[in-house]
Amino acid sequence: MMNPEAWAQEMDAYGCAPTGPLLTEAQYRYFAQPFPDLVQELRSTLYPRLLPIARDWAARLGKPAPWPDSLEDWLEMCHAAGQTKPTPILLRYREGDWNALHRDLYGDLVFPLQVVIGLDRPGDDYDGGEFLLVEQRPRAQSRGTVTLLRQGHGLIFTTRDRPVRSARGWSAAPVRHGVSTVRRGLRHTLGLVFHDAA
Repeated sequence: MMNPEAWAQEMDAYGCAPTGPLLTEAQYRYFAQPFPDLVQELRSTLYPRLLPIARDWAARLGKPAPWPDSLEDWLEMCHAAGQTKPTPILLRYREGDWNALHRDLYGDLVFPLQVVIGLDRPGDDYDGGEFLLVEQRPRAQSRGTVTLLRQGHGLIFTTRDRPVRSARGWSAAPVRHGVSTVRRGLRHTLGLVFHDAA
């Protein structure tokens, strides 16, 4: 199920990577506030698998890689910096809803990768509502990627930017994400950000 090497290759090529199934229908059917332990388990399980990609990207860009080996230690650092609000979010989009291109930056401490998990069946429960990723390429036109999230499957993407090779070495390509207009039905996703908010 989890193949961090394949994820790293996809992230390098496209700026996002499908994870395959992360949840079964029985696990996410009754999500409600407060979030179940499963959400924390997903964050704790995915963080160490994403960490090598995050550290590799930082090395390519010549940036510091402040992230410790465990999510708990990283969140303690966030809390010490005043970022104490949890960031996992259950998103609901009705017909006509959409999400503008944005970045999930909630303070100075940022983990460079995040995951969104589809909770409904595209084509059955809703139409439209595709995940959008727009990357500003160095000295080139922006590049868009559209992904249809399958039920229970995740998509890894960058929080702020990602390294791309240029004639002068590696440079950071800014990336924003959003959701296209839902044409019919109701679309739910679970968003997992690996840093807390101020």
